[in-house]
Amino acid sequence: MSTQTPERHEFQAEVKQVLDIVVHSLYTDKEIFVRELVSNASDATEKLRHTQITEKDIFDADLDLEIQVSADEEAGTITIKDVGIGMTHDELIENLGTIAHSGSKAFLNALKEGGERNDNLIGQFGVGFYSVFMVADSVKVYTRSWQADGQSLCWSSDGSGSYEIEEADDERRGTRIVISLKEEYKDFAKKDRIEEIIKKYSAFVQFPVKVDGEALNTIGAIWLKNKNDITEEEYKEFYKFQAKAFDDPRFWLHFAADAPLEINALLFAPTENMEGFGFGRMEPGVALYCRKVLIDNEPKNLLPDWLRFVRGVVDSADLPLNISRESMQDSSLIQKLNKVITKRFLKTLEEKAKKEPAVYDDFWQSFGLFLKEGVTTDFTHRDQLLKLLRYESSFTEEGSTSSLADYLSRAPEGQKEIYYLSGASRQAIETGPYFEAFKARNIEVLYLYEPIDEFVMNHARAFDEKNFVSADSDGIDLDAIAPETDTDKEEALSADATEGLCTFIKNKLGDNVSEVSASERLVGSPAMIINGDKMMTAQMRKMMKAMQQQQGGDAAAMGGEPPVKLQINPRHPLVKNLAGLHDSDEALASLISEQLLDNARVAAGLLEDPSAMIQRNYKILEQLSSK
Repeated sequence: MSTQTPERHEFQAEVKQVLDIVVHSLYTDKEIFVRELVSNASDATEKLRHTQITEKDIFDADLDLEIQVSADEEAGTITIKDVGIGMTHDELIENLGTIAHSGSKAFLNALKEGGERNDNLIGQFGVGFYSVFMVADSVKVYTRSWQADGQSLCWSSDGSGSYEIEEADDERRGTRIVISLKEEYKDFAKKDRIEEIIKKYSAFVQFPVKVDGEALNTIGAIWLKNKNDITEEEYKEFYKFQAKAFDDPRFWLHFAADAPLEINALLFAPTENMEGFGFGRMEPGVALYCRKVLIDNEPKNLLPDWLRFVRGVVDSADLPLNISRESMQDSSLIQKLNKVITKRFLKTLEEKAKKEPAVYDDFWQSFGLFLKEGVTTDFTHRDQLLKLLRYESSFTEEGSTSSLADYLSRAPEGQKEIYYLSGASRQAIETGPYFEAFKARNIEVLYLYEPIDEFVMNHARAFDEKNFVSADSDGIDLDAIAPETDTDKEEALSADATEGLCTFIKNKLGDNVSEVSASERLVGSPAMIINGDKMMTAQMRKMMKAMQQQQGGDAAAMGGEPPVKLQINPRHPLVKNLAGLHDSDEALASLISEQLLDNARVAAGLLEDPSAMIQRNYKILEQLSSK
């Protein structure tokens, strides 16, 4: 170090204000200082690389372009060194002591308008260097310019209001920052701690980062490369590194866009759905970067919540960030990013479904639930999502699915609705009473196995201007679409006998039914419950019942099950026998009527407590066995 008296300078007034704000109130996470200094080192090295193109006489031209970090836990110091462009005497004052390059004035003007915690503060002000004073007792910046006649200099300060500049012993080209940590922050001087921070925030800076001589960022920022220059193995390796995953990705989307923002994105669809394994709700997995420096590992609203299974990176050099880079400030920009990225990812899924249906079907089996969630929550992308839905149907083989577009392509000319049935399984649906009429007329029905499916239909309402209608709904005129194919049918009760039986059943069942009528749709079952509301499925009725119980207390106090509309099949032997029985043995006919209702409730998925039905069944068997 020179024996000359150091030059003493006062920080410019605006810089003092910036220092006070940065140190005491701006940053919430103290470790950010490492990211800022490594980022500055990367910028300085990049400037040197550009200078090498235009200048021939570069000092220390043989140095490898890398960033070196060392930590001395015992001394409580951290050193961050680059071999970049370095600084002259005047540049030290301009960059670290005045507002010339720091952007401090713009920053302070913004604060005056909105206060120190103004959530709408926009702009990159380049004052990240000052964050080091959150944790440092003192900072020394050793530097030497790239110019052949440059000086070795040392800038030093404790951040209290002044700094000193003096000549230093021979330095190699670049900048070396030595940080003496405050006592309470000496944990940062542990090697494993500093490595953890660099891996978290600076894993993809464009130059090698070494901690005590060991390189850390071995994975490059491949999202900025041309996709033709990246191998499949490199994509897989990057996915495992970025997502901390052990599986391979199913597929990936790598794209760049210039408008409305400059975007470079690399998104992966994982192989495994961790929510499906019971590990709880997945957290967002697409990290937000700006020029390869991490801004937010889990940015809110970068993608819609239903895409939380996606992993990857979005990088934009155009993002206006707040001074600490810890959160986005302009929600409209996040919305633009969200719209562009979501649209591109959905387009990729559409292409997979069209060109690689086996790949998409495999994806659907694991992640279809997320897309269904999107239909119920994301109006903006609902139309795109509906095209991606897949369901088994009465026209597909078990385990095979159909798109809604394919369903409509097979529909008869007069069909104006998309029919569906909910059930625990294919067998449960196909053996139930609601499917009979559709099967007899060869009309396709979608099979819904998951509770969310009914919410999907209820929220979407329609696809391609065709309404979704539950096949257990009242008022469906199947004869207008297609005639029955089964011509060998039992003779029906007379209209008078049918009407008399309906009246008898209604009187005996009382408030349990709102209506009893003859069915034109039943083929092999004696009775069924129908919905007056085409969208009011069994799942919806269960929800309404639960809400009524919460409001009114015990179900028994409310009169048991909600009243339903019951339809009987006048061609079924059981119904015919009941028509003759209600005159000769009214008591037994009453029990059978109640049993008929409960059987229909079971088929509709509405009977939660079968104990009364079971006891009644024994009574009926007892009476029949005694005859």
